[in-house]
This record gives sequence, C-alpha cells and structure tokens, in this order.
Amino acid sequence: MNTQSKGAGIVLDRSVAEAMLARVAVAAFTYYPGKSEDEPGYTVDEDVDWVMERAGGLDPALAGEWRRRIADVISSQDADHREFVASLMALAEE
Repeated sequence: MNTQSKGAGIVLDRSVAEAMLARVAVAAFTYYPGKSEDEPGYTVDEDVDWVMERAGGLDPALAGEWRRRIADVISSQDADHREFVASLMALAEE
C-alpha cells in the first residue's frame, strides 16, 4: 500500500517517499535549461508525472502542492534541496 492513514492525515510509506526522492534526484540531475529544445516534446511535467506515479492515494490538494514543489526542485538551481528532502521524508511513516 502506498499510503496509510496516520492521525488526521495520510502519510506515505517510507519506501515510497525514498523512491520518490530517488526519482526526483535522477530528474534533477538530467534536467538542464534547453532540454525541451534538445528533446522535442519534453516538459518538466513528464518528470513530475514519473515521480508522482509512486505517490498514489495522496489527497488531491496535497498532490498538487507536491507536483509544484517537485517541478521547482527539478528545474531550479536555486531550489532548497535540504528543505525539500526533509519535507518529503516528513510525509513518511516513522
């Protein structure tokens, strides 16, 4: 199961959060400005979809927020990676 009710909200299984983090890392390492010109049809949303495949069952509002955050981490050199990792792992069960 990808998610589990915990208290008042839904959290990700730790293995799911770790898999999402690994996919974000791959996408961020392979992203570069102009990638869509070198790979016609490519969009950051393609990578975000790939990452979010692992997060089935998240509340739609929470999923929307994470889609935005993932896109920012993939495409922005200025993104705070430490904060992103901490926030993602905070969704994981302990």
